[in-house]
Amino acid sequence: MERYRTLNSYLKKRFGKKIYKLAVDVGFTCPNRDGTAGVGGCIFCSAAGSGDFAESGEDIHQQLTAAKARVRAKVPDDCGYICYFQSFTNTYAPVDRLRELFFAAIEEPDITALSIATRPDCISPENTALLQELNHIKPVFVELGLQTSNEDTALLINRCYPNSVFTAAVNRLRAAGIEVIVHVILGLPGETEEDVLNTIQFISSHDIQGIKLQLLHVLKGTRLAQMDYTPLTQEEYFDLLGKCLEHLPPDMVIHRLTGDGDKRILLAPLWSADKHRVLNGLNRYLEDHDIIQGKHFIPTSLP
Repeated sequence: MERYRTLNSYLKKRFGKKIYKLAVDVGFTCPNRDGTAGVGGCIFCSAAGSGDFAESGEDIHQQLTAAKARVRAKVPDDCGYICYFQSFTNTYAPVDRLRELFFAAIEEPDITALSIATRPDCISPENTALLQELNHIKPVFVELGLQTSNEDTALLINRCYPNSVFTAAVNRLRAAGIEVIVHVILGLPGETEEDVLNTIQFISSHDIQGIKLQLLHVLKGTRLAQMDYTPLTQEEYFDLLGKCLEHLPPDMVIHRLTGDGDKRILLAPLWSADKHRVLNGLNRYLEDHDIIQGKHFIPTSLP
């Protein structure tokens, strides 16, 4: 039995075939790096803007071609692809530039959908209208980095926007018919289990279609690496993740349950480097503890 609503099963049901993500980097930055909202970026973000595994280059078509070549040996001929604009903030540019990049990707025949990672404070009426236009051509998913609903933690990690901005961005995107995926990090400095479950409740009170639950990695060159921080053990992470799943809406798609820290720059936790071992252990944990998504979900709504 599926103990949570997996992305793989959701995509297969929706598109009728196997779907793979191709991560690209189009050279953007973030408003909390360039001084618009803050400087230095979030304390955990690498120099690649969380896009350490993304392709790079001037031309979007060349990046997609290179990304397809990387996975060609392990994918079926009839698969589809999602072009994932991953690195930094991918709506933080003039709309004309966004139009050029997004249309270049969506017009490729084997691109099934777009997934666009961005910040809630970079969702404007203008770029929402563009996303809505694209969504009429092929599905568009927008991934918003919330990380936590604890405003004190948000200040500590240098998120540089309040929760109200997240709520406004979700409402704007959903009014335009665009599916929203939220990013949450488990193990943020100083956060308790109560803090994490409050974040899950906050998310569940919004009209959100998917979630990425991410273990906090300590990477070389980040401000987190200079802090006095103890990462979660594997056992602590499994326990916290299980509680999150049980409190999430049962119909929310789980896009990620761990994460990939680039082994070249990963400082901690080192147990997370073996992704297959971690996922196998997690699945055993969920089964052994009879954890099922939505088991303790209580519907809530924002005032």
